Amino acid sequence: MIKLKNILTEAPTEKAFEEFAETRGKGAAKIAATAEEKGGLALLTWHHFKVKASYYKKAVEGKFDAEAAKKEFEETYKKISLSMTPIEFQREVGRLEVLGELLIKNK
Repeated sequence: MIKLKNILTEAPTEKAFEEFAETRGKGAAKIAATAEEKGGLALLTWHHFKVKASYYKKAVEGKFDAEAAKKEFEETYKKISLSMTPIEFQREVGRLEVLGELLIKNK
């Protein structure tokens, strides 16, 4: 189990990074499942959290490519606009969020 104190003070290691991704991935999956079960407007939340799964999975498997993630982060950031549908907006903001979290944790 990762302790908050460790997340904030430990130098990043591959194991710590993978544990972080695993914990965050489980949390995102739980939120996505709950939102899907509720249906209706909660499906916007489902779209936001569902998009994160593949990114966390790659990180857990040791396949996180920081350079590719930086590029995707910048592309995603530029794509987000008020002309998007609510579903598109939630997906892209979720993507931006997970990429940002992983890049920051991977520093």
